[in-house]
Amino acid sequence: MDGNIAVNMRAAKINLPANTLMWLSLLMIVVGVAGAVYAQMVGHHHAFATTREMPWGMLIGVYAYFAIISTGLCILAVFSHVFGGNQMSQLANRMVWLSIIMLFGAFTVIGLEITNPWRMPLGVILYPNITSNIWWMGTLYGLAVCVMILEFYLILSKRLQAAVILGVIAAIAEAFANSNLGSVFASLNARSFWYGSQLPIFFLACAVLSGAAAIILFTHYSYVLQRRQISDSTFRALQTGGKVMVLMTFMVLLATAWKFVNAYCGTETMIMAADSLVKGPLATNFWVFEITVGLVLPCVLLVASRLNSIHALSAASLMVLVGQFFSRYNLVVSGQIVPNDFGLIGVPQYLTYVPTTAEYLLVIAGIGVVGFGFIVGERFLDSTFNKENVH
Repeated sequence: MDGNIAVNMRAAKINLPANTLMWLSLLMIVVGVAGAVYAQMVGHHHAFATTREMPWGMLIGVYAYFAIISTGLCILAVFSHVFGGNQMSQLANRMVWLSIIMLFGAFTVIGLEITNPWRMPLGVILYPNITSNIWWMGTLYGLAVCVMILEFYLILSKRLQAAVILGVIAAIAEAFANSNLGSVFASLNARSFWYGSQLPIFFLACAVLSGAAAIILFTHYSYVLQRRQISDSTFRALQTGGKVMVLMTFMVLLATAWKFVNAYCGTETMIMAADSLVKGPLATNFWVFEITVGLVLPCVLLVASRLNSIHALSAASLMVLVGQFFSRYNLVVSGQIVPNDFGLIGVPQYLTYVPTTAEYLLVIAGIGVVGFGFIVGERFLDSTFNKENVH
């Protein structure tokens, strides 16, 4: 009898913070939707800071941010499932779930951002344009999320071999969707700072880095929320994720350096766009958040701690995710910040872009969707997340 009372008291202690976070997430979604309704009422051109000269704003970067994290989680999950018995296989089921909710967060942001959101799913199905990178991106991400939902259902019903097959299909779809997302930027020859073959591969590198950071951070938060000690096997899995992060921070730093080498050997527009990050209006975002907080400090922290501290792993993961958020923002803005008619009298050297309150509210909605999905998973799928499935 006393044992049952103790179990019930422990469950009540867990449910209280979980319920609070769930309601907070729902409130964030409501606030974000209210921002979208406001934008529909007054017009997106009034509610958002985008202009004809700078048509893409922060919300495009946030959509890419969530979508890229989803890709990384999906790729890491399929490697863990296919090569069962490896240290990260214990985290694979949670990675599949997080990949799904990250895509829902991305779809929420982009769905609320566009003027006619109801046309987006209909257009993909009824008016396919196979020559459009954006059509392929939306179609492949839509396919991936549907396949992952079915995959997760098969995991829950313990049909693991079929789940692995669908996981491979989802990872392939996500990888192609992610590279198409990069190609949406890279194929615009009018924006020389984006143009080229690097961005699709750069996005895949960022996906693996972000996916490793996300699974470490959310797994740690899960154990904090559940008030449990991290098991040795789970900690070893997180250490493996830390090794992936160390490798990928170096790779992303290298790719970033070569991007600037290429820019400074290019046209005047490319040099000006690169200068906007190095010493211009985006310099603080770039040097402080994208490079120092997002790449250098996490790598130093992980190496210095020798991956033996869960707090160091979690802090480094949070810094990586913050840095990647600013990286997506910097990418979107820097590619448009140089006016197409620069050099003419009266044309500024750089365009000005400052996100509006409505744009921040939509970002809050996306975070709310991810937070809500995470809490729902912890409340109802705990047993699925905390056992190792070796396929």
